[in-house]
Amino acid sequence: MNKPNIIVILADDLGYGDVSCCNGESRLHTVHMDRMAREGMRFTNAHACSSVCTPSRYGLLTGRYCWRGNLKSSVLGGYSRHLVETGRMTVADLLKRHGYATACIGKWHLGMDWPRARGGPAELAYDPRARCDGVDYTRPIQNGPTAYGFDRFFGISASLDMPPHAYIENDRVTAAPDRITRSVDTKAFWREGPTSPDFRPVEVLPRLTEEAAAFVRRQAQSHPRQPFFLYFPLPAPHTPILPLERFIGASGTNLYGDFVLQVDWTVGEILKALDETGQAENTLVLMTSDNGCSPRADFKELESVGHHPSYHFRGHKADIFEGGHRMPFIARWPASVKPGAVSDDIICLTDLMRTCAGMLGAELPDDAGEDSLSFLPALLGEPGASPMRESVVLHSINGSFAIRRGDWKLEMCADSGGWSFPRPGSDSVEGLPPIQLYDLADDVGEQRNLCEERPALVEELRERLSACIRDGRSTPGAPQPNAAAEPWPQVWWMDEPSAVETN
Repeated sequence: MNKPNIIVILADDLGYGDVSCCNGESRLHTVHMDRMAREGMRFTNAHACSSVCTPSRYGLLTGRYCWRGNLKSSVLGGYSRHLVETGRMTVADLLKRHGYATACIGKWHLGMDWPRARGGPAELAYDPRARCDGVDYTRPIQNGPTAYGFDRFFGISASLDMPPHAYIENDRVTAAPDRITRSVDTKAFWREGPTSPDFRPVEVLPRLTEEAAAFVRRQAQSHPRQPFFLYFPLPAPHTPILPLERFIGASGTNLYGDFVLQVDWTVGEILKALDETGQAENTLVLMTSDNGCSPRADFKELESVGHHPSYHFRGHKADIFEGGHRMPFIARWPASVKPGAVSDDIICLTDLMRTCAGMLGAELPDDAGEDSLSFLPALLGEPGASPMRESVVLHSINGSFAIRRGDWKLEMCADSGGWSFPRPGSDSVEGLPPIQLYDLADDVGEQRNLCEERPALVEELRERLSACIRDGRSTPGAPQPNAAAEPWPQVWWMDEPSAVETN
């Protein structure tokens, strides 16, 4: 078989329960994602490796848990320096080496090194509050997507609500910012910062959709024999929640629900481009999200009309609970994936790397894809292919860890690790056990903490999690180093704390 084209559509803050093929009670009718599920495979147990966006994106592109690097908690900002280590293999690198044309169109949010004006700071930090002072917008940006295997980039540096509010094409802004803008609307929220004259937030998702569909069409016309990889990380339905006028009111819920339907329209535009160019049959399209739904969606408003973005899972974006990291995940590949298939296997966004390698018959070096396993056997419906994962490590915004093995989930914190109840540092945490153990087979809502009833299992899972950290990998292969951090947050429970402080 010819090498398949590969498209990864990564929504931003889309909840599992927002997608109607995943949640039969969803008030939102995501017709294009539902079409993908009818014509392909839906994974019910897919996870982002983190419940916030920067680490999830790092994991997807590198096949490595982000906390192994320099970012141990939180996310980057629009001016943060590059996060992916120089020389580290990405999925785009792998595919480019095998003859693929590669493009990233959308939200990067993995840092890039903005050029400094004379007299400005020498470099910007990983800190999401890194400022724009001293940036020279007339010079090329270093260590952006084109430094990590992508032939082309068009998009924005970070979340749509983070400055700079400017389009970037390859390594330059399309127009230098000429003003400062801010929003006071809570749903259309974005942070004050430099804004380019060609940039309006409401136009960003349609503009990126147009660029992505044009790339698909251009490849068919100009390079019909060359396979392509399109990484399409959307800026929505993350804030600012700004649906186009024709979507306002379409969901019957609120503006967030309307914005989700616009995201679904974007998916439809990519499918249409494939259909019209005759490329659909041998194109693997993956549709998923980077983390759970944000409270900015207004959960009370949505609940009042019977919609639950986290479905029956506990928590939401930022949390260690399932609502923070269990993702909708749909794969369509007509040439190879049976229509209407469903897999309950545990998979992780980090698994893209080794899945692509499996398609190509490629071997990864020991220092690449350390936390990646192939879900290709499940996609192809190979007999006896599951379960693929013995365990998966999960992470919250404050750096709290969890490990999932089968239906058991051990959370190494007393709280949510994020923004929901019980919030870290709040009075509600006082008196709670320091760790949580749940049997998701009987308690998918994570309500009955069994840590005191199953101490041997707690110890077994804790040791497995400690080994995943200590070994620098969770897959077979030579041990690899983790980046040092002083202090490494949220690892008080490790058997050998010094083991994480390697170079």
